[in-house]
Order: sequence, then C-alpha cells, then structure tokens
Amino acid sequence: PLIFILTGIPGLPTSSYWIALPLCCLYLLMLLGNCTLLWMIKTDHSLHTPMYYFLSMLAVADLGLSLSTLPTMLAIFWFESTSLPFEACIVQMYFIHCFSAIESGVLVAMAFDRFVAICYPLRYTSVLTSSLIMKVAGVIFMRGICVVVPVAVLIKKMPFCQSRVLSHSFCLHQDMLRLVCGDVKVNSLYGLTAVILTKGLDSLTILLSYTMILRTILSIVSQETQAKALSTCISHLCAVLIFYIPLIGLSIIHRFGKHLPLLTHTLLADAYLLVPPVLNPLVYSWKTKQIRRRILVLFCRK
Repeated sequence: PLIFILTGIPGLPTSSYWIALPLCCLYLLMLLGNCTLLWMIKTDHSLHTPMYYFLSMLAVADLGLSLSTLPTMLAIFWFESTSLPFEACIVQMYFIHCFSAIESGVLVAMAFDRFVAICYPLRYTSVLTSSLIMKVAGVIFMRGICVVVPVAVLIKKMPFCQSRVLSHSFCLHQDMLRLVCGDVKVNSLYGLTAVILTKGLDSLTILLSYTMILRTILSIVSQETQAKALSTCISHLCAVLIFYIPLIGLSIIHRFGKHLPLLTHTLLADAYLLVPPVLNPLVYSWKTKQIRRRILVLFCRK
C-alpha cells in the first residue's frame, strides 16, 4: 500500500515532548475558545443577531480546520508515528482545504455584515434576515465542500515517485503534488483556479467592502461616531489579517521559495492552520463588549 511519511519540525527529534506539550495546550485553548463562543451564542438570546451567527460559523470552520490536523500532529510528536496511508492523507488534505475555503467564505459574509451595518444601518434588519443568513451559510459550506472534490479526485489518480516524504505534519495539496511522477499540469491548473475562485475572489470582495465602509466612515462629520463605527470592524479586520497573511505567505513560498530552508515552510504551514483558530476567539472576546460581559458574568458566578 502507498504510505506517506510526515515530517515534524526539521532539525528536531520526532519525539519532542517540549514541542508536543505546547501543541496540546494550543489545541485545548482552541477547543475551549471556540466551543465557549458557540455555547454563549446558543444560550444567550441577546447574541442572536446576524453578526454573532456569522461568528458561530467562523468558530465551526476554525474547529474543523484544527481538528483536521490534530490526529497526525499529535501522533508525530507524542508517539513518533510518521507514516500515513495514501487514502487517509487524501481525506485529511480534503478536509483541511475544505474548511479553509469555508473560513474564507465566512470572512466575506462577516465583511458584508459590517458593510450593511455601517453603510445602510436603517436597512440592516430588513436586509440580513434569518432566511438570508441560512442561504448564505448553505452557499458557503457547499462551495467549500464542492470546490475541493476535484482536487482530491485528480490527485488520487496520480502515480507517485519513490520519495514519499512530505514537508509537513499533515497533508497539503501542494506538498503531495511535489511527489507526483507524471504530468501535473491539470492538477496545478485546477488547484490555482480553485484558490483564485475562493480565497482570491474572497480577498478582493473583502477589500471592496472595506473600501466602501471607509468611504462611508470618512463622510461622517462627528469624529466620535467615526471612531465608534470603525471600532465595530476591528475584530473582523484582525480575523482577516490573521487568516490571510499566513495563507499568502505559504502560497508564495510553495511556488517561489523552494530555495528557502524547510523550516520556513513548516513554520508558515503550522501558523496558517493553528494560529487563526486559537486567536479568533481571543480577539472577539477582547473586542466585543457583549461576549466580554458574558464571560465576566460566568467567571463571577464561579
């Protein structure tokens, strides 16, 4: 059977408990933060608004993204298990790219939410109805699910070389494609098209939304109102930067940075998959008054 060999952190022994322990802490923090957000949004009726519905979708995407990498990363650093069957690798690759596309789509929906709230505040409740939110959520999840299927189908038919050592602790499409012995033009072309139609188009949509938001804010006479309107976007802007900066860096390195040390590839891939799910709940808990107040109430009761 075709077996891939996963890589830990280059230059360090596979069994590194001083790395495994912080990784476990990060995963626990991710689970605690995102599950707490979901629980608060579900139980607190004051949070049943479009912004928090989109935030709950972001938490689901973050949970899926992190849990996709959890089994192999902990297996490497805790149990020195670096081998992974081909089918399992494809399944992991599918879910990683699927939840990544879903998270990108959710960030677009949240940008639209901020656009309507600031540019058309009187029409906010009439535009962002429950039925529209459900349809948007369905489109986002179906797009993420469907766009990655051809990637998995195409790479499953490819022949692989003798070297089956991957560069990361999990399976990524670009990394698997590097080991193919054969013509990968179709795979590369579809992979690039999928990235452009999801994350590329999403990033442009977010940029356009914030261009219009900024123009509306600058047209407001009162500086206090300007600051208040801008403060409602800070959490979302942080989430966008946390997600897209490692993603863009990883894409550039995979295509143009082959001469860079392997450690650079590994650290950027880990940051892309681990940092957003950990930081997003912290950012929204810190910058959102309702969530911060709810957390303080919970701690005071305890």
